[in-house]
Amino acid sequence: MTVKKLERFAELATFPNTFQNRIDIKGRWNSSYFKNHNPITLELACGKGEYSLALAQKFPDRNFIGVDLKGARLWKGAKTAVQQGLANIAFLRAPIESITEFFDREEVSEIWIPFPDPYPRPGKAKKRLTSPRFLNLYRNIIRPGSLIHLKTDDGNLFDYTLQMLKVEQCPVLAKIEDLYRAPVENGLLTIKTTYELRHLAVGRTIKYLCFSL
Repeated sequence: MTVKKLERFAELATFPNTFQNRIDIKGRWNSSYFKNHNPITLELACGKGEYSLALAQKFPDRNFIGVDLKGARLWKGAKTAVQQGLANIAFLRAPIESITEFFDREEVSEIWIPFPDPYPRPGKAKKRLTSPRFLNLYRNIIRPGSLIHLKTDDGNLFDYTLQMLKVEQCPVLAKIEDLYRAPVENGLLTIKTTYELRHLAVGRTIKYLCFSL
């Protein structure tokens, strides 16, 4: 591990908006951290938390939590939020497969999954964040009928997700196979992460799905 990463990990531990290791906050995010009853949106595999930051700025009456295991990435988002004085955003350093350890039933009102690892090898399918394994985890924390958003440049992950939603009998509320082929009316879809900017720079097509469980 480089000196820079070690320094970032050390600083991350000092941020008041960051939770890591074993924490006892399940079911108490609103009462213990946010100090309000506003709905909670998760950004899974958030990286630098770019989606959470943009949404937190746009919707001060909602709460946002970016979840990722990579501390060096979370550091960027958490530091930016502190510098901007954003009180409606937090970051959780944890594996997404343990999400039910940190959120109670119906504690979450929305989920964004922007550009997750597609795990292209068939043997790794269960690691995809839209696999039945993860969809069942989301069922344990999200309110019925709430929206889940997926953005990806990976056609195989997009098609796989559609197949799994059909198997799981999950309603597909929006399906866009080329997000920027025509003007996008929903400004939330044009928030661009570092990964999306890289994909667009090399001519990749951005795809979007919105569904519920």
